[in-house]
Amino acid sequence: MHRVVVLALEGVYPFELSIPMRIFDTAAGRDGEALYEVITCSLDGEPVSTSADFTITVAHGSEALRSADTLVIPPFACGPDEERDWLPDELAQALALLPPGARIVSICTASYVLAAAGLLDGRSATTHWNEADHFQRTFPKIQVDANVLFVDDGQVLTAAGVAAGIDLCLHLVRRDHGSDIANQVARLCVVPPWREGGQAQYIERPMPQPSAATTAATRDWALQQLQRPISLAELAEHARMSVRTFCRRFHDEVGMPPGQWLAQQRVGHARRLLETTDLPVDQVAAHAGFGTAVSLRQHLATTIGVSPTAYRQAFRAR
Repeated sequence: MHRVVVLALEGVYPFELSIPMRIFDTAAGRDGEALYEVITCSLDGEPVSTSADFTITVAHGSEALRSADTLVIPPFACGPDEERDWLPDELAQALALLPPGARIVSICTASYVLAAAGLLDGRSATTHWNEADHFQRTFPKIQVDANVLFVDDGQVLTAAGVAAGIDLCLHLVRRDHGSDIANQVARLCVVPPWREGGQAQYIERPMPQPSAATTAATRDWALQQLQRPISLAELAEHARMSVRTFCRRFHDEVGMPPGQWLAQQRVGHARRLLETTDLPVDQVAAHAGFGTAVSLRQHLATTIGVSPTAYRQAFRAR
């Protein structure tokens, strides 16, 4: 069984600390068997203060890292402090206990630990957008992307602030076990099952007032129509808005234009079909609304850099 070790450091943020347990511990196979074992540790096995007004008690010390398949470090009292030692000796010694090949994940500003350890040198990474400029200046060898929810660079993964940790953990479940299981976890945790890592960290425009009409019902309707072309005029008509008003309100709520959102949903549906069915690629393309296998190949290549056949083979191999 895949063991996920969560390392709680002094000043840990309680919400982010709880994310790996909630997501990975919910993942189960088709027969109900647990797919992950999740344990929480501190550097010395002693209670750890949090950023809130309480302390947590853990059952393990840093020796737990010796058996980690995945290590997750939630954010703690760590960030843009010029005098801060982001990698004290005790923490460096703990990280050295990780077995070769273990995945290492940071949430939010815990990326400073990975950066200080040299684990992000030459890699793409993200952190909370508010600290991204300082992060880049401090660690110039890292390719910092402040605009994304998370970055999957293979063995080392970084998530942006707060709830992006949920997106990254769901991404790992999906990477390990496919869309069906990840979607089931999302349903049980009552969170969105699909937010691509490349989605923006935040929406600059304010959310619409509660009294304003929203595009939510039209988005739900569109998801049931992915197998056919859907025009912008048709979306606006369903929402009972003018095209101009619909586009403005859609962007306010979702953070991207309707066409871009629709393309993302089509790609996501095609990926699920490739993972969970034996449909030929041209039929997957038709079901996802791409029309032709060529169009599907182009969209997959742009989004994830592989062909439909290679994508399917990768998941079947897992």
